[in-house]
Amino acid sequence: MTSFEVLIKCKPELTPTRSNPGDAGLDLRSADSVVVPARARVTVNTGVAIAMPEGYVALVHPRSGLAAKHGITVLNAPGTVDAGYRGEILVTLVNHSDEDFEVSQGDRIAQIVFQKYETAKLVAVTELPNSQRGNSGFGSTGVK
Repeated sequence: MTSFEVLIKCKPELTPTRSNPGDAGLDLRSADSVVVPARARVTVNTGVAIAMPEGYVALVHPRSGLAAKHGITVLNAPGTVDAGYRGEILVTLVNHSDEDFEVSQGDRIAQIVFQKYETAKLVAVTELPNSQRGNSGFGSTGVK
C-alpha cells in the first residue's frame, strides 16, 4: 500500500475520516442541514476542497447504510473529482424512498476514495480487432 499527500481545506469538524483502520473510503459530511424529499434529489455542500497530485482522482461513492436503510444514494455514483479541481466537493443525493430524509449538519452522507489512474492515448483506426464477445452488449449473457 502506498500513500501520497492530499491538501485539504475545510473546518476541522468536516474533515473526512475513516470509520475503521484500513478502510479505503473516507466519510464526507454534510456542511448544512437539508431535507432530501421523497423521490427527489438535492445537491449537498460538504465544505471540503482538496488538491491532489496529477495522476490521481477522488471518487465519491454512496454509503451502503444510507442506501440499504433509507434508499439514499449518490446520484452520479461514483462522482469524479479531478486533480485540477479546487472548488468545494458537492454531493448530489437522491432519495429513492417514499419518505423525506433529513440530513443534519455533520452527518456522513457519502465516502471519498482516492485512486491512481493511467492516461490512455487514443489511436484512431478504421477497424477494431475481433474478440470472442464482439458486439454483444447489454443483457447478452443472460441472468443465469
